Amino acid sequence: RPLAHGGPPRGGARSQFVCMERISEFAAGAAAGAAVAGAYVAARASRASQVERDECHRLVEELIASAEVVIFSKSYCPHCAKTKALFGANGNTAKVTLETPPHVIELDHSRDGPAIQACLLRMTGQRTVPSVWIKGQHVGGNSDVQALAESGKLQKMLYQEGKLPSAPLP
Repeated sequence: RPLAHGGPPRGGARSQFVCMERISEFAAGAAAGAAVAGAYVAARASRASQVERDECHRLVEELIASAEVVIFSKSYCPHCAKTKALFGANGNTAKVTLETPPHVIELDHSRDGPAIQACLLRMTGQRTVPSVWIKGQHVGGNSDVQALAESGKLQKMLYQEGKLPSAPLP
């Protein structure tokens, strides 16, 4: 039993008190060690995440460069369907003339879809699909592309610099 002044108990209980002190010290050391280990794991995960982000960014850039019109889409999205119809993707009659069909990436059909969409968000600030790219430039989503098409600016974007010379300017 403890003394009135709060010191360690007398007799055989002294060894128990010392043992409890050491366990407390060990637990404090273990907690500090766990914090250091946790920080190490978090730093490694952050580096791994950065590598994954860089790899994903390179993949997205390659996809964007793969065609003059690139549409990041989801197969069930009605706005994506309107955009794809505008460009004649998926067998639709095109309202905009292209020499080659657009490259459509269905994010919901790719295991990398969520990572690609997160990368697109970091690149453009746009969280939604479709995400439309023309000649490597992000032009926005469905409403943006439809507005460009209605104003005639979309055709001008597609045919500027003689990239697609067979189609006349509006």
